[in-house]
Amino acid sequence: MKQWTGISEFVAVADHHSFTKAAKQLGISVAQVSRNIAELEQQLAIKLLYRTTRNVNLTEEGSLYLQHCRHLVSSLEEANRTLANLKATPRGLIKLTAPVFYGETRIAPLLHDFLKLYPDTELDLQLSNNKLDLIQGGFDLAIRLGTLESSSLIARKLASRTQYVVASPAYLAEHGIPLTIDDLAAHQCLTGTVAQWRFSQQGKILQFKPQGRINCNSGVALLDAALKGLGLVQLPDYYLQDKLQSGELVAVLNALRQPDDGIWAIYPQNRHLSAKVRVLVDFLAAKLA
Repeated sequence: MKQWTGISEFVAVADHHSFTKAAKQLGISVAQVSRNIAELEQQLAIKLLYRTTRNVNLTEEGSLYLQHCRHLVSSLEEANRTLANLKATPRGLIKLTAPVFYGETRIAPLLHDFLKLYPDTELDLQLSNNKLDLIQGGFDLAIRLGTLESSSLIARKLASRTQYVVASPAYLAEHGIPLTIDDLAAHQCLTGTVAQWRFSQQGKILQFKPQGRINCNSGVALLDAALKGLGLVQLPDYYLQDKLQSGELVAVLNALRQPDDGIWAIYPQNRHLSAKVRVLVDFLAAKLA
């Protein structure tokens, strides 16, 4: 394209204050650098550079034009990187964080499958129920559950999760089945890190503050308490699927169940062109969908 002739050369010369160094950076001859910049100046009908035997300096117009040219060259380089990364094979270290239970039962096995597919990749997986800082911790990727907070991070939804209120058949036989949200006030509710249980009625989100004898920050522990008849608990489907299928637990208040929320991959903006992150997110999305 005629309009692009000399722009990369002009930026390189302005950066180095030298035709020779610019030519070396671009991998072309000094004569070609000079010709292309001269053609650019002729096309613009403006002098961009003052040339002497010792120095190369920008004219006033050249300084102004350089600001815009830098953005053009940067965008072109990013476009080239994008295409290159589309063809790249994932390689190198992937540093990832995920919640403990979901990470252990769902994410880690998939990551191990990914490592087998791409033997040039390595894994540093940190499981934590705390939301670790991706930038400060140098993470490529994080798995987040539920509703996301507003941030500058890129988010991609991998799957959905369903929240159930469940109890053992023995507990329900002794204490009765709650039919409304208000009925929960008369029940033992097993509580965790979420202060409010959420429900939906006629399109409106309703909240209930559970009360009970047991509070624990472990979903696995709360699940055990529910199985032993100690109360009702609200947990995501991945804790409960086999227990609901076997009848060890029974779901209640199904008509008031809140809408499904998300399971997300989030990553810093500077990771979105990385082949290892892009391919891994695609892999997880396909497996978890």
